[in-house]
Amino acid sequence: MTGKERIYSTMRHEQGIDKVAWVPFAGIYAGKLTGHSTTDVLTDEDKLYESLVKVNETYKPDGQPIMFDLQIEAEILGCELMWADKTPPSVKTHPLESNDDIPDYIPKEYDGRIPVALNTLKRLKNGAIGQNTALYGLICGPFTLASHLRGNDIFMDMIDKPEYVKRLLDYTADVAQAMAGYYIDAGADVVAVVDPLVSQISPIHFAEFLSDRFARIFSFIRQKGVFSSFFVCGNATRNIEEMCKTRPDCISIDENIDMPSAKKITDRYNIVIGGNIPLTSVMLYGSQYDNMKYVIGLLDAMDHHNLIISPGCDMPYDVPPENVVGVRQAIDDTEAVRGMLKNYKIGAQQKEIEIELPDYDKLERPLIEVFTIDSATCAACGYMVDAVKVAKQHFGDKIDFIEYKAVNRENIYRIQKMGIKNLPCIFINGELKYSSIIPDRKELFEEIERYLVKK
Repeated sequence: MTGKERIYSTMRHEQGIDKVAWVPFAGIYAGKLTGHSTTDVLTDEDKLYESLVKVNETYKPDGQPIMFDLQIEAEILGCELMWADKTPPSVKTHPLESNDDIPDYIPKEYDGRIPVALNTLKRLKNGAIGQNTALYGLICGPFTLASHLRGNDIFMDMIDKPEYVKRLLDYTADVAQAMAGYYIDAGADVVAVVDPLVSQISPIHFAEFLSDRFARIFSFIRQKGVFSSFFVCGNATRNIEEMCKTRPDCISIDENIDMPSAKKITDRYNIVIGGNIPLTSVMLYGSQYDNMKYVIGLLDAMDHHNLIISPGCDMPYDVPPENVVGVRQAIDDTEAVRGMLKNYKIGAQQKEIEIELPDYDKLERPLIEVFTIDSATCAACGYMVDAVKVAKQHFGDKIDFIEYKAVNRENIYRIQKMGIKNLPCIFINGELKYSSIIPDRKELFEEIERYLVKK
């Protein structure tokens, strides 16, 4: 059975598949293997192609994405981007931030960096990789794209301007459907709608604003004879069932969600679930043994029907290649690896770092700590940090603010010491205030004012 056949059989919910499917999300990480920067692989078709071929040769994936960049559509629609060598670009400006306009331009397949992705997909599709590996086209989901265009105000808009938000989401859903069509026409086997900000809203808001629009996109993909995946980041546990109701073929999750518990829900709807190897604590800073042990734990915790093993999101640029190879080995030779690591504990090879927390009772002014995966790469993290930056601009020297990124090894231990279960989150003076929910400006300001009164 080829990897592509394995993905197809999994998406068709077939029984008796030879082993669990493996999809390494190597977006910017693909450049790591060829020495190309993020900018190289996201703007240069030849360098992207070279890097994806190397990913395929090295990790033998059953499925792999072409490009993992949620800013392609936003850039075309007027958002300015900030670029870095080892992280995806992030949105710098929001063209709808100061007006209530609804754009009417739908990106064309020749706009911006879309041709880089489509041409690379066609080249891979026409060779041995396309015959043996399921190729994923990733598009920016309608809620995250709306947030890119509108900025943080969209969360308050859902309360104050619900009809405007619905019209904006109708437009961004049209953009997502058009992008899905371009990938399908270029030969994608799976179209993944990636919408990390879904984790930041309630099931009530999901049902009101997003359900019909996602259902329309997945119905369109299905009618085109292609499989779909609904990719969410962050603690979207409360929204898993609502996501299932939109009828994707697969739901992909990250480490913020307990995968065995989520699979009980997706199984009720006969939907594949994919995930959820931790990006930093295991893949980036763990050993090869840690990665193999974690995957064995996932395989032992769940029925293998309707299951794909993958990282929780786009792998960080500096993940050691041997760690990804270890994941593949754990899937290919599960019994041997299980026996080899029977008495091994994750983290046994890591040296623990001592962390000293602030004396919160003796602070001169309120301290806002934002714990993120990385605001430069995680959309939900970025918007949570932006919310606090707005507060910092408003309150100035009356408050202090710091971001702790989990891509830093020391911060992993800080997160553990604080007892944090889900990212991103906001603490004020050591007290958890917002976990996987981005506060609107009014709410956050009022919360800060309460701490200022205490002082």
